[in-house]
Amino acid sequence: MNKNKWCNDREYMSYVGELLERPEVLALDNFTQHHFSTRLEHSIAVSYESYKIAKKLHLNAKATARAGLLHDLFYYDWRVTKFDLGTHAWVHPRIALRNAEKLTPLSPLEKDIIMKHMWGATACPPKYPEGYIVTLVDKYSATEEYGKHLCLKFFGKAKQRLERKKADGIR
Repeated sequence: MNKNKWCNDREYMSYVGELLERPEVLALDNFTQHHFSTRLEHSIAVSYESYKIAKKLHLNAKATARAGLLHDLFYYDWRVTKFDLGTHAWVHPRIALRNAEKLTPLSPLEKDIIMKHMWGATACPPKYPEGYIVTLVDKYSATEEYGKHLCLKFFGKAKQRLERKKADGIR
């Protein structure tokens, strides 16, 4: 994502700027999310794209931006850490909500967005349209980020096969 685009959006920054200065949020930059992004980059992308959609639909763009930024506020590698209480899809929204509540007061709308952003992988749908926006943008963003990894993996293997064939003199 083009950093300057969201960074230069005054309205967006008025909603999330203080959060982006918090060490707890900046710490998300230490975790890889979907191979090609950090959790912070992913969270900003989800936040900004969701904010733009909510604004265009005349919904609560502020709550959407804030909750989108905080939706993955957890500090472990989700590919490695396992839980006795349930799957990562079920557990991490609860952890993110608890961590977000320590940083800033949250509206009921923001809490619902964070808590239910894994709908589809979990059973309880969002209560508000803003929650559906963040949920869908999160899924789109994750698919796009992971898709880059799959494409490079596929094309890397194809390139290796071609190079082996060349080396073996096969056309």
